[in-house]
Amino acid sequence: MVISFRVFFLELQNIFQGELERQTVFLDRNIIMPHYTPRELPFREPQIKEISGIVSSSLNGKRSDNIFIYGKIGTGKTVTTRYVLSQLEEFAQKNSSRVATAYINCRNHNSKYKVLLKALKRFSPEGQFIGFSAAFIYEKLLEFAEQNAVQIVLALDEIDKVKDLDELMYALTRCNDELESGGLSVIGISNHVFFKDRLGGRTKSSLCENEIVFKPYNAAELRAILAKRVEKAFKPGIVDEAAINLAAAMAAHESGDARTAVMLLLRAGEAADREGLQRVSDAEVQKAKSRVEEEIIFNMISTLPEQEQLVLYSIACMTIEKKGVRRITGQQESGVFFSGDVFEQYREIAKRFKESVVSARWYREYINELETYGLIVTTSSGKGIRGNTRLIKLGFDAQKIKETLEKELLKAV
Repeated sequence: MVISFRVFFLELQNIFQGELERQTVFLDRNIIMPHYTPRELPFREPQIKEISGIVSSSLNGKRSDNIFIYGKIGTGKTVTTRYVLSQLEEFAQKNSSRVATAYINCRNHNSKYKVLLKALKRFSPEGQFIGFSAAFIYEKLLEFAEQNAVQIVLALDEIDKVKDLDELMYALTRCNDELESGGLSVIGISNHVFFKDRLGGRTKSSLCENEIVFKPYNAAELRAILAKRVEKAFKPGIVDEAAINLAAAMAAHESGDARTAVMLLLRAGEAADREGLQRVSDAEVQKAKSRVEEEIIFNMISTLPEQEQLVLYSIACMTIEKKGVRRITGQQESGVFFSGDVFEQYREIAKRFKESVVSARWYREYINELETYGLIVTTSSGKGIRGNTRLIKLGFDAQKIKETLEKELLKAV
């Protein structure tokens, strides 16, 4: 009895053993992940040249101009910036140039204090700075630049997520007035062109910035990008040409988003693994479409500026409460709202989250932006409704949007 019990346990296999031994279509799954940074960036050579041309002055001990980079999600803003920074540091180290770079995602570090602390810890990793004031951290950052006569290039991704953006940008752009040696320049990255309107006049006057816009990729460009990734991410001959073409066409039709195209092939490959298939065809890409669309939408929601999130949250709440317009006939149209009613709901919710309330003009800008992203649909009221106004309807599942936004908004409080 003891022997058989022991044999039973010897024969037991760890539950993860089967996972490691299972056949897979992937050669290196990391290469087909959205956040992978390739060594080559096709179709972004002009932007690489422009950014590197501006920051190259730091190699000569001169402060480079600030840069603001705009473009929709998945247009290569982040990957291009990180690529240029890595090349800049690599060249500086080989040629003994005094340059230091830092990349900071402002979705995770969304205040002046957090940005300064993250930057300082990048340059002084052994230092213990938590608990000190923002003024102390700011002085330490300047001290690092001054004592080492180093040019700091600070990349702030999703810069519009910083709550006290005006204070941060004023401090960073004016710090060079206090430095006798060394300097600091900023690369701001945003999906939203109008984020600079949040800055005060004195901050704008000190920016000395260049603006670079990243346009969406077309289908041919996306196909070429995917083909390069497939060569290294999947086993040879696994992915059909039809699968690559379909993923590129879908992403180009939606938004020209390379991240969407990459995720379609990633999820298609995962589906092939689950089903024990030896090839990735267009059928797997088609199956992956709805899941990827949902992932992209909720990722987009989390990158929206806080005020746009509040407007979208208001529409989601009204949809869940089954509110709607009432036509002259007395019939209520659930899930469709007057623009003015949404604005009033937004005002209440903004106060609940202790956020400032924007003007009606800015509210209309946010509605236009949300419609551009496909998150809402608007139309003129037309017949059956008194007056002529704008009607608003949510484009996706209200409960999921509400839950996603609550996590984002509570995180920002």
